[in-house]
Amino acid sequence: MYAIIESGGKQYRVEPGTVVALERIPGDVGARVELDRVLLVSDGTTVKIGKPVVSGARVVSEIVAQTRGKKIDVFKFKRRKKYRRKTGHRQELTKVRIAEILA
Repeated sequence: MYAIIESGGKQYRVEPGTVVALERIPGDVGARVELDRVLLVSDGTTVKIGKPVVSGARVVSEIVAQTRGKKIDVFKFKRRKKYRRKTGHRQELTKVRIAEILA
């Protein structure tokens, strides 16, 4: 069984037992989170596709860690003008373990 969920403007294919890094979700480590933006649910034989979401479907997950992603360097440059700006960005992430998919 698998599902496609939407979180933080991105779509993820999840199965029970997998660990997924999502955009920051508020909560403590060990807390249970229900993700209700389920776009597709498949149990191996039938597929339910939402318009835009599957009604009544949700994915129950547990927060494993609150982390930060890899650093991204942002460098702005204009030639011959002595203009250089270097900044960085690290995305706040939440790692969740998918417990079950409820269709």
